[in-house]
Amino acid sequence: QVQLVESGGGLVQAGGSLRLSCAASGRTFSSYNMGWFRQAPGKEREFVANIWWSGTKTYYADFVKGRFTISRDNAKNTVYLQMNSLNPEDTAVYYCAADKYASGNYYDAGKYDYWGQGTQVTVSS
Repeated sequence: QVQLVESGGGLVQAGGSLRLSCAASGRTFSSYNMGWFRQAPGKEREFVANIWWSGTKTYYADFVKGRFTISRDNAKNTVYLQMNSLNPEDTAVYYCAADKYASGNYYDAGKYDYWGQGTQVTVSS
């Protein structure tokens, strides 16, 4: 199975920025659509962003559009989430996920085949 490892989380002040990275194992990363999800304590996991294998199509949750940017570097087997204008409501564990077969809806967590362990993002003030 594919291994996904997130990094780049941490503590940031409101209005600041962070860039999350998700490194994937294997040689088939370039064929996977990728997603970012987040989960805060006591809340359900929610969709953040999705990017097609080619990088030519992206989708965003309404509450992050204009602030977050998803991108990928297939040569490095890595997907990124650039987060700007962060606010305390963005505090959560952020997970990356791989969609091997491109089935279902991009915003549905159940359609993804592989998940990372998550990285904590905390926004203060």
